[in-house]
Amino acid sequence: MFDTKSLEVGKPAWVDLTVEDADGVRDFYQSVIGFNVTPVDMGGYSDYCMNLPTSGKTTAGVCHARGVNAELPTAWLVYFTVADLEASMKSCKEQGGEVLTGPKSMGPDGRYAVIKDPAGAVAALFEPDPKP
Repeated sequence: MFDTKSLEVGKPAWVDLTVEDADGVRDFYQSVIGFNVTPVDMGGYSDYCMNLPTSGKTTAGVCHARGVNAELPTAWLVYFTVADLEASMKSCKEQGGEVLTGPKSMGPDGRYAVIKDPAGAVAALFEPDPKP
């Protein structure tokens, strides 16, 4: 999905949008922004990588609100890179935040959790798989 080798702690790793009608929203952003689209097989349906039109580099995702994404909010969700997901989730709770979902696997890329900060803003924490 993306190059986890170039990620630094604190740097956004990914952004995606989870909605009921990913096909329609995919078409919307493809038309409005000019993304090229690559389907990602989710086992019976596809989510979508939104790719830059010049380089083809994947920059975002548009996902159906089902399966592993069923509990995600309908909002552009940024995934911040962390060194230790368990420690970051613990710190989130200690600092008055809430873990909404996770940890969940992102396959060979790593794993993530979705949190809500004390002000109510939602973000994801992403821990890349340490294996090359």
